[in-house]
Amino acid sequence: MPPPRETFLFRRPGVISPWRALAAVLATTAVVSCGGPKAAPVMPAPPPASNTPQATSTTAPPATQPVDEVARLIAEAERHFALGQNELRQGHLSGARNEFDRAVTVLIESSLGAKSEPRLRAEYEQLLGRISALEATALRQGDGFSESKTEPAAIDELLAVATFPGATAKTERDVASEIREATYDLPVISNDRVLSYVELFQGTLRPFLEEGLSRGSRYLPRIREIFQEQGLPLDLAYVPLIESAYKSTALSRVRARGMWQLMLPTAGDYDLKFDWFIDERADFEASTLAAAQHFKMLGKMFDGDWDLALASYNVGQGKVQTAIKRSKTTDYWKMTESTKYLPRDTRAYVPMIWAAIIIAKNPEQFGFDIAEQEPLAYDVVSVPNAIRLDTIAEWADVTLDVIRDLNPELRRQTTPMGPHDLRVPVGTKSAVEEKLSSADPSLFNSFVLYTVKSGETLATVARRHKTTTADLAEMNSIKRTAKLRSGQHLYVPGSITGPSARSTTPTVAATRNVTSSGGTVTYRVRPGDTLFGIARQFDVTIEELKTWNKLRGSLIGIGDRLTIKRQ
Repeated sequence: MPPPRETFLFRRPGVISPWRALAAVLATTAVVSCGGPKAAPVMPAPPPASNTPQATSTTAPPATQPVDEVARLIAEAERHFALGQNELRQGHLSGARNEFDRAVTVLIESSLGAKSEPRLRAEYEQLLGRISALEATALRQGDGFSESKTEPAAIDELLAVATFPGATAKTERDVASEIREATYDLPVISNDRVLSYVELFQGTLRPFLEEGLSRGSRYLPRIREIFQEQGLPLDLAYVPLIESAYKSTALSRVRARGMWQLMLPTAGDYDLKFDWFIDERADFEASTLAAAQHFKMLGKMFDGDWDLALASYNVGQGKVQTAIKRSKTTDYWKMTESTKYLPRDTRAYVPMIWAAIIIAKNPEQFGFDIAEQEPLAYDVVSVPNAIRLDTIAEWADVTLDVIRDLNPELRRQTTPMGPHDLRVPVGTKSAVEEKLSSADPSLFNSFVLYTVKSGETLATVARRHKTTTADLAEMNSIKRTAKLRSGQHLYVPGSITGPSARSTTPTVAATRNVTSSGGTVTYRVRPGDTLFGIARQFDVTIEELKTWNKLRGSLIGIGDRLTIKRQ
């Protein structure tokens, strides 16, 4: 079963405890005014004692201040709106919709009348405006179909500032001492160019290197395991420090992606999957294995010369082989004394890698303070079909970013169509599996099989379903210029029902839950639906929905059938 809906009880006017109501109003005043607590008033000193007998006071105690019911309702609506915003920040879209709906319902169900009492009417209109603004941005961004965000690759930024500042005497001594005392499984080089990058990393690039080393401590144990299984030097595990700063979401200007910055042709050589849903170049384990296999091939190609192998990793083995022929030398350092044979970026890349390895082996020697992270750990659950990641996040009681971080290979905010192994935080597997086992089938109806009509093109189908030609072509593994034939089937994104939709015609996903007869429509409630959202979907009011369906409150359950009358 999907997560149970929260039950919210509304008190009828006249049955509120006056003391609890008074406390609510006092709390409300602080919230609405956005001010801090006021200082307690200074009580006057008691009058001096007197021997004169005093008459017994017959004055009645002051009456309890009447509760401002309007202020109480506004505070309650604002409380639910704030809860919705918090759910939204965590990526819990269903929870956000429910709280936003409750915020509006508090005002609508008031006996004072949300549209007749001036202050309530103003609050009601402001709430609708704020909710609509959020729906137009964050809620729609989480529809599962937009591509996940990437960030610039470290290699682009580093090569942009690549300079040779000249090493100080202290840096030369520190590097010489480190190379004597440390154990390397690569033939580490120390020359003027390498030393200059050691100097640079200790200066303006120190924050970059510290952050990268801290993030890398999360992945290094698993990277070393994979490299050891492949029989490779373990010091190559530091290459991502320069390539991506160990960010799986890194994307370079030449479209290399992931922690190891693999290009698509190279990824294809090692069977990494790439389609509309998944790019395994961003999968930290799959890409590490591919990078290890690629390094293994390069090491053999250049007879264990890791200078040439690293240069090839950057620019491609074909260009390095051409450079060897033109320069008539296999010595990388002699070859790169000239600007004729290899690009500037490659001439900077290899000394930068050696400098990073020297520092990474013993950061304290060079004054770095690395905040090490716990090694990556996770559980795996098998999901039967496409399901939105925010749903998994709510089931696991974590933020959407946690699920994204564990599954960076997912290009969308949804799992792919068909079975898929999904990483979840340690300790959440049983909770997620329990929800999956009882999940309503409509949770997996995110994609629709569309039948092409005569004369339609990829562009017209894309416009009809509010997606791009590129996405539609990629989703269906066809070329953008492909000609469609009548009767051809295409997968298209379904739409999200709920408060982010407003149309007199149900969305593509909603039509699966709609049957019509005469002047009425029967709508079957889907996960995440609320009365407020359904009312906006069909351009009716909540009051009308409740009247037509004899509802006393605002709670509805998945699978409920609601009658909607066309007007």
